[in-house]
Amino acid sequence: MGFFSKKIDKQIATYQHELIETHYREVDNMYRQIRGWRHDYRNHIQTMKAYAATGDWEAISKYLDLLDEDLTTVDTVIKTGNAMTDAILNSKISLAKSKGIKVVADAHIPVKLKMSEIDLCCIIGNLFDNAIEASVKLPEENRLIRVYMDMKNTQLYISFTNFTAEKKLTKKGNLFSTTKGEGHGFGLVRIDTIVERLEGYISRNSEDGAFTTEILLPQV
Repeated sequence: MGFFSKKIDKQIATYQHELIETHYREVDNMYRQIRGWRHDYRNHIQTMKAYAATGDWEAISKYLDLLDEDLTTVDTVIKTGNAMTDAILNSKISLAKSKGIKVVADAHIPVKLKMSEIDLCCIIGNLFDNAIEASVKLPEENRLIRVYMDMKNTQLYISFTNFTAEKKLTKKGNLFSTTKGEGHGFGLVRIDTIVERLEGYISRNSEDGAFTTEILLPQV
């Protein structure tokens, strides 16, 4: 292996490590919010007991509405059936929403997958980061990411679609041209490397201002 190839491999490995650390920070932040809400649970019960003791049912009703609204901010948005997928998707959905991006997700994943959690983390994380990066360039009303994940026979099917500022991107080989930095390029290469190693299939399509990536990964 030449010097250049070793340098590329080292840069990809470094990018992968940084990407995974970012995912886990996002997940940790989400669960910190959940733990905080649970910590306050006893105080919420005591407050409602005090209202009940005085028969102030209107106050109880209003308090329950506030709790319901608060819980919505930390509740799991997507429940796929696979813990790691839930963690990655929900952390990225939360990030997208904080940037004014609407996310429509439909995901159903077996509890156990043949592929490693690290591979899954890299693929989903990169796909979501790329979609978010493209979406924030659009007016907020046009920002939308569609995610679909399910089993097709013995293969895991992953589809990401987002709108872009360009009507049609220019394809170079198996990749599309980008104005992002080299980290983005390594992210795309990393996805392709994982898909190839797992003997899967990947397709990218840019048409009418929408960019779609589809991936099939064997699970037997």
